[in-house]
Amino acid sequence: MPTGTARDPGALLLAGVAGAAHLVVGYFYLVSGLAVPLYALLPLWVLWLVLAAWLVRLALARSWWTPMVPVLAAAVLVLTVAVGGWLLGWQA
Repeated sequence: MPTGTARDPGALLLAGVAGAAHLVVGYFYLVSGLAVPLYALLPLWVLWLVLAAWLVRLALARSWWTPMVPVLAAAVLVLTVAVGGWLLGWQA
């Protein structure tokens, strides 16, 4: 069986690991309400759900890009909190 095809089971295993990582990142999205005001928190939660749906689509396609979804979600959260704290004065 050639690697990199749609039938590769390694891509599905990687998608499972990415899904678990996305759930861990989701926990930080939930508790970020301690530092992020509600007007910024609700769009973040919606974004996390959209990224979760995208992760499922990638997993069903057995794409090797699935690990990028939790990385992207974490980067967006960190940047949002950092920029919000710097420009808007959000505090924990």
